[in-house]
Amino acid sequence: MHFFGMIMVDTGFWLALASKIDNYHHRAKERLIQFDEIFIMTWPVMTETGHLLLRRLGPYAQQKFIENYANGAFQVFSLTSEQASNMAVLMKKYANLPMDLADASLVILAEHLGPGCILSTDLRDFSTYRWRQYEVFENLLIK
Repeated sequence: MHFFGMIMVDTGFWLALASKIDNYHHRAKERLIQFDEIFIMTWPVMTETGHLLLRRLGPYAQQKFIENYANGAFQVFSLTSEQASNMAVLMKKYANLPMDLADASLVILAEHLGPGCILSTDLRDFSTYRWRQYEVFENLLIK
């Protein structure tokens, strides 16, 4: 495995980590402890995560997530307008799934970072998506 110091994180990982009844909760906790790499996501993933934490688990879960960000638990990557154009292309390419904004932003992030290592409960989509046209994601949550 090649991480180059950063692991991308999708919304499902954060939801699993926060909810003890989630099917991936124990695995997410194990991965959180296992890796020393920096966790990184995009603003669309952060927004989606905050919204779903609030809706599913209440205001405390969302507040704790934001506090963890403020305390440096993970980084958030800002997308450029050029990268946003590339996201639109990807969303058209994967319209049959469909690809949402958060997932498109993670594909762009993979293209920026390089290794394509991700923590995601979205097994179908992240086994289908390709970054840099042909590169496969390595989902560290299921390994």
